[in-house]
Amino acid sequence: MMQRRKREGKTDYRARLGMLKSGSLRLVARISLRNIMLKIIKYESEGDVTLVAVHSNELKKFGWNYGKTNISTAYLLGMLAATKAKKAKISEAIFDCGLRKAMKRGVLFAILKGAIDGGLNIPHNEEAFPSDERIRGEHIEKYTKSLDKESFKKRFSGYEKTGIKPEDIKRQFEAVKEKIIRG
Repeated sequence: MMQRRKREGKTDYRARLGMLKSGSLRLVARISLRNIMLKIIKYESEGDVTLVAVHSNELKKFGWNYGKTNISTAYLLGMLAATKAKKAKISEAIFDCGLRKAMKRGVLFAILKGAIDGGLNIPHNEEAFPSDERIRGEHIEKYTKSLDKESFKKRFSGYEKTGIKPEDIKRQFEAVKEKIIRG
């Protein structure tokens, strides 16, 4: 008989069993259309126990007003999870991205790079990480400079309504990163 969560496409039991057998804590990343949630989870026979949890909405407290699922946000959230883990005396984990396909230089690897840069020891391959320029949002800054006024307004009208300038993403990224590091 097939397990319900496997039927619903929510759990890969073979991968989960492999992670549980390792006995390591798991840095679990879950990404929806609007948010990213990270948890550091410990397996116990009665059920998983969440030791640390962070949500992309928490970055607003640090002054981050840009999207909540982009590469820059993912990196900052990984770093925030690592700083909270250090406070909870957690120094290592394994990365669990669930059923989501991990694409090189994508959001999941930005989360992983942020967690590693934040001080967590996680097995990884650095070739999969996005470039530092992409993490800081420099590609957005370059793109905005290449647009004429009408195209800029069409593409970034949502930012303009809230008073956010897409060309300032690099500066704000660095400021938020410093606030996270300082705690």
